[in-house]
Amino acid sequence: MSGRRRQAESEQSGTSNGRGNEQMERMSMMQATNSGGGKGGASAVLSGGNVAVRCRGVVKTYGTGGSAVRALRGVDIDVASGELLMLVGPSGCGKTTLISVVAGVLERDGGECSVLGQDYEQMSSSERAAFRGKNVGFVFQQFNLIPTLTIAENVSVPLLINGVPRREALARSREMLAKVGLGDRTNDEPRKLSGGQQQRVAISCALVHKPKLLVCDEPTSALDAVTGQKVMELLRAVAADNELSLVVVTHDQRIFEFADRIAEMNDGHIEKVSAGAGHTRAEVGVREG
Repeated sequence: MSGRRRQAESEQSGTSNGRGNEQMERMSMMQATNSGGGKGGASAVLSGGNVAVRCRGVVKTYGTGGSAVRALRGVDIDVASGELLMLVGPSGCGKTTLISVVAGVLERDGGECSVLGQDYEQMSSSERAAFRGKNVGFVFQQFNLIPTLTIAENVSVPLLINGVPRREALARSREMLAKVGLGDRTNDEPRKLSGGQQQRVAISCALVHKPKLLVCDEPTSALDAVTGQKVMELLRAVAADNELSLVVVTHDQRIFEFADRIAEMNDGHIEKVSAGAGHTRAEVGVREG
């Protein structure tokens, strides 16, 4: 074998190993680091430093005295950068309260919670709002679109709030809508779109400012099975392309296959964390590579 050929093969092997090492690093974070892990070696707490969300002993209580309701009872959970974590469990178990704390729209009563290395409790209300406006996106069960605006104008709203000039905001919103397959509908009002199309507009609203964390509350529950699958495929693709961390609250078992990990909540606790099919696919890719 010539020296040039050996050098080329060595460079190719080094590139492949580099990609494999990146995948392995992410996978190693998702291995159990304590005895609280669930099926597939998953754990609520991750090893390694590439963590977007880290919660320790988070507590939240509504009301006082005899009428007090403990919504969160010492929650420990991490979310890795680029991960899709699903929170599942019965209604009233604390899922929405937890993502509200993570998203910075609800103050915790105790424990620790850092998001992208920052603690909301160390920020003023204006600093917290600015941080959310830059780094956090929201997708809800209800699409929350303004009916009198075109979908391009709807998607431009988060940018306008952040001080982006109107012309630039509209250009960026149209670009975002094109990415979700609605580039030819930018001048339509929401009422002219199907439920699945309106959810894609809502996703565009959540992503147009390029957040690092996306919080989704029942994003597919109002959609049929096929449309729900398409929405999750879109969210998963966006996360993969942008190293975006997703936390998805859902009762919809049809979309569990898209999760890297599934955290089961009950009565304000994380009871079990299992490896999802997304985790399995990534792991198989590493092993075969």
